[in-house]
Amino acid sequence: MSDQSTSETALVLFSGGQDSTTCLAWALSRFARVEMLGFAYGQRHAIELDRRDRLLAELKAMRPDWAAKLRDSHTLAIPTLAEISDTALTRDVAIEMGADGLPNTFVPGRNLVFLTFAAALAYRRGIRHIVGGMCETDYSGYPDCRDETIKAQQAALNLGMAKNFELHTPLMWLDKAATWQLAHDLGGAGLVDLIREQSHTCYLGERGARHDWGYGCGECPACALRAKGWREYAARSTRGDH
Repeated sequence: MSDQSTSETALVLFSGGQDSTTCLAWALSRFARVEMLGFAYGQRHAIELDRRDRLLAELKAMRPDWAAKLRDSHTLAIPTLAEISDTALTRDVAIEMGADGLPNTFVPGRNLVFLTFAAALAYRRGIRHIVGGMCETDYSGYPDCRDETIKAQQAALNLGMAKNFELHTPLMWLDKAATWQLAHDLGGAGLVDLIREQSHTCYLGERGARHDWGYGCGECPACALRAKGWREYAARSTRGDH
């Protein structure tokens, strides 16, 4: 990242989940100003969006230097995505693997739509840097999370809008344990605890059960990945492998 980037604004795709909160901290450590964008698309776990205000409030209290960088938080409603989807994230159906080898939590085109709307908003607000939590290392196999997809999307957006957007995916090559570690590196134990207590990842929107790694049903793919990553991170921490 160039020195010029440290004086610029970034737009972070901020859902209220573990990954997007880590990405928000990553952006706050690198850019002069940070705006946020979340999407209400009819997801079953819309409770994640409700977590954002609490996350931001506690983040500001914990890090006044980051608080000074935080700017507008936007939410776009795109219910059409759910209307054309038949998935376990947008319908009250059991989570299972599909015949194509993908879990039925895959919402076709979701990240492509998210990034297109993000770029359109960034265009209007004069922002060049867009940050997302896409990852192809420790994930459910979604094709729109792959590095190749993001690079192609960046090229399409730059061509289609005649801009020079830069899509940042700081989690792309990290497993979930490394994502917990990145949060610790960025904000110490305080940020890790904030993510555990206030972020939401569970696909079913479950906030009743409290686990070592946070709240969730403990069974869905998102919970399983988060829990596995936490166990591995905690084991490394115990050994002093930070």
